[in-house]
Formats: sequence, C-alpha cells, structure tokens
Amino acid sequence: MQPDHLLQIAADLADVSARRPRRTDLCRATSTAYYAMFHCLARTCADTLAGRAGGSRSRAARRRVYRALEHGQTKRRCGHPDMREFPAAIRDFAETFVWLQSRRHLADYDPDIPFRKSEVQEDILRAQSALTRFAEAPREHRRAFAIHVLMRVRADI
Repeated sequence: MQPDHLLQIAADLADVSARRPRRTDLCRATSTAYYAMFHCLARTCADTLAGRAGGSRSRAARRRVYRALEHGQTKRRCGHPDMREFPAAIRDFAETFVWLQSRRHLADYDPDIPFRKSEVQEDILRAQSALTRFAEAPREHRRAFAIHVLMRVRADI
C-alpha cells in the first residue's frame, strides 16, 4: 500500500464534485487517511528492520515485520513517555497517528457522529503533513521509532 495513493483516495472521497459528499464517503476518507499513516509506519518498520523491497532480503522476513505492527500496541507506544526523546517530526507523526486512529474509530464504528467535509479535509491535510515530515526525518530516528513501536518494553529496562 502506498501512503500517497491512500491519501489521494481519501481526498477524492472527501471532495466528490461540488455536491455535498455522503457521510459514508467522508467516513471512508478519514479511515483511509489513518491507513495511509499505518501503512507508512508498517513499511518503515519493514524497510529499516528487514531491508527495502528489491534488495537482498528475505521476502518472508519483510512480510513478518510489516505485519507485526498492531494498531493498539502502536497507539500505546506513541503515547509512551519515551516519545519525548524523539525529534519533533517523529513526535508529530506519533501524535497524529493516535489522533487519526481515534477519528477512524468514530468513522468506522459510530453511526451517529456527523462528519463534516471541512473536518475530514483537515484530517487528510494533517496526515499529509505528518507523513511528509516523517519521511524527511533521518533514517536513524525512523528506525528507532520502528523499534519503539514494535518491541514490547520489559519492566527491568
């Protein structure tokens, strides 16, 4: 999954011609913006820990790392006090990830919450900004963040 393609799909859903988008389109747009961030992070984990696609890497190992990312665990790790040690671009990504995940839960599971086009477009812009800054962060910080979200913390460390 390409994060930029997912964001384009989200933007298309939120801006379907001049008419007022359906609630379903707006909900799917917010959900898709979240998944753009999720797949960006899953790809970062796979690239930094198992090697980039097309390189001399094990396909099975790459898939395993990609699939190791869990929504709930990632949310908890993004809110962990250790996040203060990361640079602003990584912290912003983590905060946006948590925020968009909560928006996705509303979009996917609460049929009575209204979604406004302007709010959904803000969701998409916020995701785009966080993804851009994250991609510009040094590889070593993205790798440390990948390890941070994937690995469970032992009490004795």
